[in-house]
Amino acid sequence: MTDALNDERAPLFTAPGQPSRIARIEISHHQCELDPPFPAAWDSQPRRRFPATLVRVIDSEGREGIGSGDVMYGFDDFRHLFIGEDPLDLERHAGVIDNIGFHAGRCWPLEVALWDLAGKILETPVWRLMGGESNRLRAYASSGTHRPLEEVVALAEQVRAAGIPALKLRFGRPRLEDDLAVLGAVRRAVGDDLELMVDCNQGWRMPWDVKTPWQFDQALEVARELERQRVYWMEEPLYRGDYAGMARLAEATSLRIAGGEMTREPYEFREMLRQGCLDVYQPDAVCSVGMLGLARLAREVVDAGKLFTPHTWGNGIGVIANLHLTAGAIGPDGAPYLEYPFDPPEWTPEKRDFPLTTPLLADGEGWLTLSESPGLGLELDEERLAATRASQATYQ
Repeated sequence: MTDALNDERAPLFTAPGQPSRIARIEISHHQCELDPPFPAAWDSQPRRRFPATLVRVIDSEGREGIGSGDVMYGFDDFRHLFIGEDPLDLERHAGVIDNIGFHAGRCWPLEVALWDLAGKILETPVWRLMGGESNRLRAYASSGTHRPLEEVVALAEQVRAAGIPALKLRFGRPRLEDDLAVLGAVRRAVGDDLELMVDCNQGWRMPWDVKTPWQFDQALEVARELERQRVYWMEEPLYRGDYAGMARLAEATSLRIAGGEMTREPYEFREMLRQGCLDVYQPDAVCSVGMLGLARLAREVVDAGKLFTPHTWGNGIGVIANLHLTAGAIGPDGAPYLEYPFDPPEWTPEKRDFPLTTPLLADGEGWLTLSESPGLGLELDEERLAATRASQATYQ
């Protein structure tokens, strides 16, 4: 990692000549029709649309940075805090966005767009700006549904045939016995050809869902079954604020305990590190802490002997931003896998990445590879974006 990223007091980057200024920030919402609808495991209503919020930051030279992720509701009240500022003052911008998150919404997609713009100004890919550890990580296929047992086995075999080395399954069916039966069937079908992860989805709830999360005893009972199936990690087995329970569970089981995808504050992650809550940290740069903050946190996580691999369940812009962040800041040693949402027929790379001209694809050995293109290396499908423009960013 660069000295600038290690030193919070240092200016990050400087450009030769007269600095440009932020001239405009444009935000648009889009909805892509899903046919068939996507039956997300964590949502009782099949999702008929896939929303995306796009953030564009245009500088005084006409260069454009792109970001996407959280919906940016409420940002209009704070837009003036960025207009006229140096786009390369990323330390300052991250601090303002963090402050906005206290008063309004999570506006981290703006920071992603600023990193993209910075890379274009400096003619450097973001993964190099992050420290240049690597330009690639291996994918793990992340399923998102509760399909019948035979269909989940078929998905696992498809993932194996594609060369992707790992697969995450979703628990949360009406009966835990059915979840365990699916896991057992997948393990018998693929043997040790795939690493298997399990997302228990106990860390947070949809707004309508007031079901009580698992308590420690139930989580430990499930962990014992997952140990028998040689599961690589157990994700979100407890409520996200149950630090004591997560620490006990991490101590009591040989499984890696994963979580933190919607945790908002850096101090929360550092407290989880202090208490030994997690073995795998999963914050998403487009939802919390941002790319600068997570680059620093990722190094702290790896220095503590833990793994860092972001949640990326969104469109390809967010996946690519997290790939730049993680590959560049810590590389494959600290992040053996990156989440790659994949659950056809409803959830394919083409549907997931609809804002882009070309979807992000894993190669035949499961690698996700970044180029030397400046910034994030994105190319937007402007025609598709125009056709999917909407007044809101919802799934219905």
